[in-house]
Amino acid sequence: MSYLPYEPQQQSLLPQALQDWLPEGHLAYFVSDAIDSLELRAFFARYEGGGSRNQPFHPTMMVKVLVYAYATGVFSSRKIARKLHEDVAFRVLAADNFPAHRTISDFRAFHLKELSELFAQIVRLAREMGLVKLGTIAVDGTKVKANASRHKAMSYGHMLKAEAELKAQIAALLQRAKAADEAEKNEPEVDIPAEIARRQDRLDAIAQARARLEQRQREAEFERGRDPDDKPRGGRHKREFGVPEDKAQDNFTDPDSRIMIRAGGGFDASYNAQTAVDEAAHIIVAAELTNCGSDAGQLPVMLQAVEDNLGQRPRQVLADTGYRAEQVFAQLAGSGTDLVVSLGREGKRQVHFDRLRHPLSAQMADKLRTDAGKAAYRRRKWIAEPPNGWIKNVLGFRQFSLRGLHRVTAEWKLVCMALNLRRMAVLSAS
Repeated sequence: MSYLPYEPQQQSLLPQALQDWLPEGHLAYFVSDAIDSLELRAFFARYEGGGSRNQPFHPTMMVKVLVYAYATGVFSSRKIARKLHEDVAFRVLAADNFPAHRTISDFRAFHLKELSELFAQIVRLAREMGLVKLGTIAVDGTKVKANASRHKAMSYGHMLKAEAELKAQIAALLQRAKAADEAEKNEPEVDIPAEIARRQDRLDAIAQARARLEQRQREAEFERGRDPDDKPRGGRHKREFGVPEDKAQDNFTDPDSRIMIRAGGGFDASYNAQTAVDEAAHIIVAAELTNCGSDAGQLPVMLQAVEDNLGQRPRQVLADTGYRAEQVFAQLAGSGTDLVVSLGREGKRQVHFDRLRHPLSAQMADKLRTDAGKAAYRRRKWIAEPPNGWIKNVLGFRQFSLRGLHRVTAEWKLVCMALNLRRMAVLSAS
């Protein structure tokens, strides 16, 4: 039998071209070309004035590697660093540069603002390619788990009990430290100052978390119109002003996250990630994020983000019942965008509104009863939900790597930009 040559120990006589390692039309080439077409001067500003001893990795290379990593479902800096040695596409993009995982992590952290601003440039590039029309868009929200341990959270009621217990323990340790040497001879040896410091650190962390919960409660009650002098009287005002419910929780690892219901049941420390998706090619034209579990009030934010990214608003926007609000309809009444927002749960009978108290909601109900309104709203799920499904099931992005509201907002835009590039690569090839 004659076989094709197989000489695993044979070395190349001439250097190989990296470009020969990947087939034509590979996603890595598209990402490289797309990044080369963007304005990247902001990434270079940090390194201006560096001398010969300060030679960082080229920012363009770092951006390409980071964006391609997110586009292929690799989010950990350690895994990205490993891929640079093991994956051909990563080596092609890096041109045989091998930044360490700490370098990759620091680059992402130092350039969060610049990376998030690339999202708008990619959206504009998609429009130039004819993939964004701004005829109809659909807005949707999805809960994404925060980088926070559920075991490092505590309820307000538990905080009050834990504070009392820790204060009692610290007082007992202080009393023990003052006891006579003779009385301590029969006691087990304990590093009392260290024990006091450990409990005091825990007490301080709980006090800070309790203060955050109380501040959030005060802000929420101000928004609802409650006067600080109002006495408890039942209903929403059954507690003193600024006192949270016992079950209200705060997370010690990511205080900006909030406890939200997850799909399938249960609760997690999460963020509410918002997307506005263009009908033409399922390109995400706006990506924002909030730590409020409700979608109410996000529709004006998303439409403003679309206008900021593309310089104009869409002709029509579709949204589910989570976005409905009389105040929102009034705010967007003169925007020039046709709103189609569900007023009840999908598949259920639409609710009715008092035309004197909620005239705009009543008008929306009338629209949804027409054939044109029904036909428009039926397209919402088909437009809005696939990108969120692709992010979680194709890219595998189900939890943020970063912590803090402004950091996870930047990471969410990076994820959406990576998904857009995948879509653009597939559609341009076809």
